[in-house]
Parts: sequence; structure tokens; C-alpha cells
Amino acid sequence: MLSARSLFQEILDNDASFRLFCSIAASGESQGGWENGRIAALVPRSEAALAPKIARHGADEDKHGRIFGALLRKRGLRPVDVPPDTDYTMLLERHGIGLAHERLKADRPLTVQDIVTYLAHSRVTEQRACEQMELLRRHFGDHPDIGRAVRMIAHDEDNHLAYCHEELLRFARAGHGRAIQRTLRACALAEIRVYRDVSLAVMAHMGRTLGWSKARSAVLTAAIHALYAYERLGGWRRMVSLRMPEHRDALGGPATPAPELV
Repeated sequence: MLSARSLFQEILDNDASFRLFCSIAASGESQGGWENGRIAALVPRSEAALAPKIARHGADEDKHGRIFGALLRKRGLRPVDVPPDTDYTMLLERHGIGLAHERLKADRPLTVQDIVTYLAHSRVTEQRACEQMELLRRHFGDHPDIGRAVRMIAHDEDNHLAYCHEELLRFARAGHGRAIQRTLRACALAEIRVYRDVSLAVMAHMGRTLGWSKARSAVLTAAIHALYAYERLGGWRRMVSLRMPEHRDALGGPATPAPELV
């Protein structure tokens, strides 16, 4: 029976597919760490109190990248180059979502609107990250090899999403509500297209690595397109709603270390 659990178990059991999976994940997390680090360094003076939280977000992402690298080393594997068509972060930037890397490389402060754009982008992408990690936590949270890593990353992603909700609501109260909703909608509609394209690319690479039949690949391709259709018809709206999280000030302290994995 083809299920999310059986699919990931197959990827986990094969060194080549596991190597590709961890390499893609590590690259995306490390890129997110760099982006958040630059944003923290360029926060406008009026939002200086936000800088430590953004830095914490970046430190968490860096940690996740190291965790995926550590999982590879535990298997005696080295990372591989990430295929461009699976580079979620790069493709989002190419679609104009979030803050451009050229802007982050410049040494001039960001504007408040830039920070709103960053938070809206993060709210959308962290929703996706939380859902993916919750799926892994449900099926592999007790796995002897990857369970601790899955639980730790999932916990961090929950905190990141809570932080985005709280900060965006603060900016909405300050008069940025319409800009936030407009940016959230644009980000969500772009993200679901990028996620579809990246999912198709990852499945194609995994299918070649694992020798999937044409029939199995066709079923997975159809499932990815069905998910996109659902999200395009209205599923994207879950990515743009805002509510005050139960866990307030989720990024108000230092990043939690992972000494057993890094």
C-alpha cells in the first residue's frame, strides 16, 4: 500500500535516496539560516527589539542544517549537490517571494515594510514546514535513528510559526493590516506553485534513484497535482489566517542546542 509512511520509509532505507533527501533539507535550512542572520543584522532601528528573535530563528535554521548533515555522517554518507529544480528557497526568490538576496547582501537597513514582507513570507513557509515535520513526527518520532532529530526540528518549526503569527498581529495593530493580508495572499499563491514544482522534481529524482515503475510514478505525480488543485481552490487560505498563538514570545530566548547530533 502506498502511503506517506511507506514512501518515506523506502527513502530512509536506501542510502542514495536518504543522501539526496538530507542534502536537499540541509541546503534549504542553511540558506534560511543565512537569510535570517542577514535580516537580523539589517533590522531598522525602530524594530531593534525584533532583531534577537530573528537571529534566534536563523540560529535554529542553521542548527537544522547541521542536524541533517549529522544524520548523513551517522550513515557514513556525504552530501550531494542539490538539483536546481529541487531548490525550494531559490525558486521562491525567483518568484519574487520574500526579500531578494541582493537586498540582503547590501549594508543598508531594511524598512518596516521589508520586515512585514519577511514575516509574511515566513508565516507561509513555516506553515508548510510545520505540516511536513508534523507528518514525520507522527510516523517517525520514535524512530531509533532519526526520531530525536525529527522531534527537535518539529518543535522548533512550531515555535517559528507561533512567532510569525504574534509579530504579524502586532504589525497589524500598528496599521499594516492591509499590507500584511495582501502580501500573505501573494506569498501563499506563489508558494503552492513552487511546492508543487519542487515536489514533482523531488519525486522524479527519487523515482530514478529507487527504480520506481512508471505506474507508481504516475500515481505520485497525480497525488501532487491533486494536492495543488485543492490548495489552489482554497487550501491556501490556511496559510494566510492569523491568530494569537498559545505559546507567546516563542523565540524570546537562545536557540536550543543539539549536542548529540551536531
